[in-house]
Amino acid sequence: MSSLPGFISMYSELVAAPSVSCLDPSWDTSNKAVIDKLAGWFESLGFQVQVNELDAQQGKFNMLASYCPAGNSDGGLLLAGHTDTVPWDEGRWTRDPFKLTEADGKLYGLGSADMKGFFAFILEALRDKDLSTLKKPLRILATADEETTMAGARELNKFPDLKPDYAVIGEPTNMAPVIMHKGHLTECVRVTGRSGHSSNPAAGLNAIEVMHEVISELLATKQEMAANYQQAAFEVPYPTLNLGHIHGGDAANRICACCELHLDMRPLPGMNIDDLYSMLNSRLHDLQQRYPDAIAVHSMHAPIPGYACPADSAIVKLAEELSGEKAQPANYCTEAPFVQDLGCETIIMGPGSIRQAHQPDEYITLAEINPSQQQLGRLIERVCGPLA
Repeated sequence: MSSLPGFISMYSELVAAPSVSCLDPSWDTSNKAVIDKLAGWFESLGFQVQVNELDAQQGKFNMLASYCPAGNSDGGLLLAGHTDTVPWDEGRWTRDPFKLTEADGKLYGLGSADMKGFFAFILEALRDKDLSTLKKPLRILATADEETTMAGARELNKFPDLKPDYAVIGEPTNMAPVIMHKGHLTECVRVTGRSGHSSNPAAGLNAIEVMHEVISELLATKQEMAANYQQAAFEVPYPTLNLGHIHGGDAANRICACCELHLDMRPLPGMNIDDLYSMLNSRLHDLQQRYPDAIAVHSMHAPIPGYACPADSAIVKLAEELSGEKAQPANYCTEAPFVQDLGCETIIMGPGSIRQAHQPDEYITLAEINPSQQQLGRLIERVCGPLA
């Protein structure tokens, strides 16, 4: 018999271990406690476990748990997910985010849907199974910092033997297969002006006024992208540009010396990231010439490309069969492009609803637990071998 804790106990322990990733250092925490729990549980099932500290983020860790039949280390199935969560708003949560709470037919807790709970589903699907019956390798990947920089997914080359045939990323999709999503860029535009007394505006350079001109060019870029790039499968069928945060100045009677804007861009699958940057830089070029050294653009994190898996791929067909759902696109962004770079057919499919991601009182319903576990178990059996 397995020495694993019960399903709800594992779920509770994962939720109880804070693993917030945030660009604000006051929120950011290590994911080591979650990784340590997962490593111990998978080792107890007979998996070989490798834990790597990230080069880009000290104190953050990736874990790869592998069970490979004798003499067969290539191919098989990779089940992947991230161990971090977003921050929480104490003023909007009505429950302790770090205490798994059962109420109203739901399990509430930070990470219950997005997506620490996925690992409890995997462990439960393997409980008391004879792993020696596997014909192909089964691997579980747990990453760090998906919610911010995707630093963990960018360091998968530190697992040189990771060469699955298929990968399933367990983001919450209500167990329907997702096969494409847009990319994600977060850029900062900073205008540096010259301060002075507001009684003589011409004596300085007002950064807010220059930013007004910058925004006009950015909105033109937004329209250009929408006109020139289309992919009908998406609900929003064009790349987007969102002006998300702006701050400038310190007093009404001073010429503003600095104004900063943060913007979000979502390229379609297949769009060249360099082309997107070229479009942005071209739009701002004349302004940068008119205001030398005043307008600077830098990335707040490395860009994340769009992702797509061909609809006729074997893993897509299998997921559609098991779920009874047609493959679909998603508006959100995941680690899929980095996992796909391993050379495997990659889809996104996991328990819970994306509508609960990043929400106060995040939850997963009790009614979906058993069907999701059964579907995940059948997926493992169909790809890797008997187990039943």
